[in-house]
Amino acid sequence: MFWEEDEDKSIPYQIPDDVVDISFAITCKKLHLNHAWELSEAVQSELPWIKDEEIFGIHQIHVAETGNGWLRPDDSEDAFLWPSRRTRFYLRAPKARLDDIEQLAGKTLTVKGNNVRLGSSKIKELTNASVLFCRQVISDDAEDENDFLGRMHQQIFDLTGVKVRKLICGKSSVIATPEGALPTRHLMIADLESEPSIKIQQQGLGEGRLLGCGLFLPHKGIKSLHTTE
Repeated sequence: MFWEEDEDKSIPYQIPDDVVDISFAITCKKLHLNHAWELSEAVQSELPWIKDEEIFGIHQIHVAETGNGWLRPDDSEDAFLWPSRRTRFYLRAPKARLDDIEQLAGKTLTVKGNNVRLGSSKIKELTNASVLFCRQVISDDAEDENDFLGRMHQQIFDLTGVKVRKLICGKSSVIATPEGALPTRHLMIADLESEPSIKIQQQGLGEGRLLGCGLFLPHKGIKSLHTTE
């Protein structure tokens, strides 16, 4: 007989801190909505070693979906974001590299002709969350939603050894690159135990971490995937 109990939540789970998020205050008047490629290039020009760090990830800069009558526009070449003083820029990185990364403070990144000045930094450890959400996981033009979910299910199993029971696929979008548009999809994973949750956050799913793809964040629950802030 094989009998496996659910995780005992009464026993505190010690979250490993070898991978963390480091955030920077930013000063930026406006930023192209589709800025992932240019942001990645700007960061790599300051930290050229990151392309050899498999764990390293660059979160795209996000602002609230709505506010003061403003609605986040659909993907287009001429759509802009308007960062506030509360907007921060996040990197996911090995903790051992923090000293190197903190040298970005005070630097100004030029992203598609717009200046992003980086201020002081803060360290944020990963969170033990049962629900994770990723705004952009690299997809394929040829695969439908079921094919995408099936592929993600297998990748999660290969990474964690766990067969997840709840996956939700959200809206599609694209990332503009010199090689053409890169298709992506929203993805939510629910009912995760502690260890696989942290492992997914550390390792991500799929490629494109330097473009912000496959980087998962804790989510409060299964709600509309159109509300991501």
